[in-house]
Amino acid sequence: MFIYLNKKGQSTAEYVIVLGLIIGVVIAMQTYIKRGLQGRVKDAVDFTDQGAQSDGSNITGQGVVQFSGKQYEPGYLKTGFETKRDVVGDVESLQEGGAVNRTLEKESSERKGTQEYLYNEDEE
Repeated sequence: MFIYLNKKGQSTAEYVIVLGLIIGVVIAMQTYIKRGLQGRVKDAVDFTDQGAQSDGSNITGQGVVQFSGKQYEPGYLKTGFETKRDVVGDVESLQEGGAVNRTLEKESSERKGTQEYLYNEDEE
């Protein structure tokens, strides 16, 4: 009778160990699943742009390469923007119940800048 009880506990422990291994494998595979999905997105983007790159008669008109694998690399992008905001007549008034009424008489904003890819397209 003691042998039967001992084996029942052993099989429960085996189930727990196997379940733990399965969970560990799923957690370890998350990185590879994410990479696979990112690769599929990149392939889809490259595929949609093939017509524009092959004959030069794309919708934009100049045969410009719109998509590239290197554009997703953070080291290949140089960005510089300047934002200017002017507000004249900013009036705030406190209403009943704690509500704030804000009135702007004149507001203007301006954004200037450049975004440049720092790689040679001939290297691809």
